[in-house]
Amino acid sequence: MNKISKRGFDESDKHWFSRKELIRLVKAQEEIEWLINRDYKIDPVATFVGDRYQFSIRQRDALKRAVCTDEKNRIRQSKILSLDKINEGIIYIDGFNLIIALEVALSGGTLVIGRDGNIRDLAGLRGTYKIIDKTEEALNLIGKFFNKYKAPKIKFYLDAPVSNSGNLRYKILEHAKEWKIETEVELVKNADVILEKLDRVVSSDAVIVDKCISYFNVARSIIEEYIKDCNIVNLNG
Repeated sequence: MNKISKRGFDESDKHWFSRKELIRLVKAQEEIEWLINRDYKIDPVATFVGDRYQFSIRQRDALKRAVCTDEKNRIRQSKILSLDKINEGIIYIDGFNLIIALEVALSGGTLVIGRDGNIRDLAGLRGTYKIIDKTEEALNLIGKFFNKYKAPKIKFYLDAPVSNSGNLRYKILEHAKEWKIETEVELVKNADVILEKLDRVVSSDAVIVDKCISYFNVARSIIEEYIKDCNIVNLNG
């Protein structure tokens, strides 16, 4: 695969997340969280604040991925497992969530650190996915990471309706032949519905981390350990 692709990279982000814009975004995040902590709904609040500051779609997406209420932050923090527990049992992975975040990081695309400490991308998965050159690198890093922490078994869940999910399943299993880890990949109708009921989950999806029993913050750990020059936006003041 010789073609170089950049997942989640947008040249205009240099403006939307410049130092000047970050000052406004940090202030906007504080205003949104003040309101949602008083039970206002996130979507109308984000629209109201976004309109007030005349933010772009990318800036609004970043804010929505970054914010959460104090209560949700407390609950999410209480569910995070330390990496030294990886070797204690099977790990259930939100496949597209983890792989796309790493592809974006490797592409120099914009990532956002949420109030809850999770890293989220702005790429968006809306039923379409294409394997790119960064997919190979992302899978290599996943294998390297879980080998390092001696995971006994990992299981990826991929949303079957998403285009190329079958090809990605094949690609993961091919890479897994080089890993010292028992690896399964299951295509399912809706990965969220399964993962939100499990423990020892790998995901940064807000819906999943709100509902699952426990999770590992693996995307951030891999990025901080292996992708030093990525583009991370931190709106946490």
